[in-house]
Amino acid sequence: MTTLPITKRGAEKLKAELHNLKTVQRPWVINAISEARAQGDLSENAEYEVAKDRQGFIEGRIQEVEGKLSAAQIIDPSTFEPGTRVVFGSTVKLEDEATGDSVTYQIVGEDEADIKLGLVNIGSPIARALIGKDEGDSAEVQAPGGIRRYEIVSVSYL
Repeated sequence: MTTLPITKRGAEKLKAELHNLKTVQRPWVINAISEARAQGDLSENAEYEVAKDRQGFIEGRIQEVEGKLSAAQIIDPSTFEPGTRVVFGSTVKLEDEATGDSVTYQIVGEDEADIKLGLVNIGSPIARALIGKDEGDSAEVQAPGGIRRYEIVSVSYL
């Protein structure tokens, strides 16, 4: 089985979601199904069908999250030796060489990625272009608008 890199924060979020699914969502949907059954004829009971669909979704998500956690390689970037190399979990401040605009990204696992929060998936073009580079290096990224060049201003491990 392949391991999936995930930050400690990302693993905690998945564990919290799993806990919510098992302790809140699952009991709620079981109760909703039993209430719908109590109303009689199930063949024309829309509430029963909705509850059964929801139960299927919840059980599927539980299996998915458990699978991801079992395959997870949890990485805590705050334990890294201070350095200048971009690795999984590092926070990278970049400057667009054409415009001078600055952006900061943290390279995270697939489930944690949220570009609005500055969290980029390790499999994304920008993360692939940055991994292995050092502060002061330039990285070329194939963006939808064409190739963009970024200078790596700083690397930190938060």
